[in-house]
Amino acid sequence: MLAGLALLGMAVYGTPAMAENVTQTVATVSIDVQKLSTGFRASKVIGSSVVNDANETVGKVDDLIVSPDDNKSAYVILSVGGWLGVGTHLVAVPYNMLLISKDKILLPGVTKDQMKSMPEFKYSTK
Repeated sequence: MLAGLALLGMAVYGTPAMAENVTQTVATVSIDVQKLSTGFRASKVIGSSVVNDANETVGKVDDLIVSPDDNKSAYVILSVGGWLGVGTHLVAVPYNMLLISKDKILLPGVTKDQMKSMPEFKYSTK
């Protein structure tokens, strides 16, 4: 059990830090690293096809983005429409809408046409 759990930042975060004469502390976090290691790596998810309930491909994962608003909300950027990359556009979908398994990435309740009609996502140039 001990090998499966890691306390992150015990040496660094367990000690109070001073910033402009204000004491700050950050709580340690317990993570089951064995379980986490069986998760889905971004490098493996990017490039994967996304299907709907009818097992039709509705897009391909282009990227994963964490929202700057709260630094917690994750979004999947999907490439939709087109053929062989020509005529495609990008759309943003909340990550928690996807059902990811070892076999496929499912976006339930959508059609190809709905995905194509979504507002286009464009990466910031900043």
